[in-house]
Amino acid sequence: MIRCVGAIIHDPSGRLLLVRRGTPPSQGLWSIPGGRVEQGETDLLAVAREVEEETGLVVSPGRLVGRVEREAPAGVYEIFDYTATVVGGVLGAGDDAAEVEWVGPGRFAELERDGQLVPLLADTLRGWDALPRT
Repeated sequence: MIRCVGAIIHDPSGRLLLVRRGTPPSQGLWSIPGGRVEQGETDLLAVAREVEEETGLVVSPGRLVGRVEREAPAGVYEIFDYTATVVGGVLGAGDDAAEVEWVGPGRFAELERDGQLVPLLADTLRGWDALPRT
């Protein structure tokens, strides 16, 4: 098992923050920001670090929303997804993100319809009532 975290971040308008992956796995597809938890790091520290590295935003991590498992090239990713609130920074793609975007329901539906989301993201967020809300 490879421990990972993800951040479910909505802006005050209810839009959801997504990143387009610039590297494998899932290169070119859109997902929530996140990545591997480093040795000695807590989940909440990893959430804050990953979001800042990928998006330039500083966040305050919140509650655990849920956990999923996804196939990895060498094992299984065990991903713990947390809410987070933006407290600073400037939005911009960084680290392994090719693009970052605040998306509303229409744009999210378009990405889902066109197969541009990482597998199972839409179903998972729908089940957690975490889709864009504007």
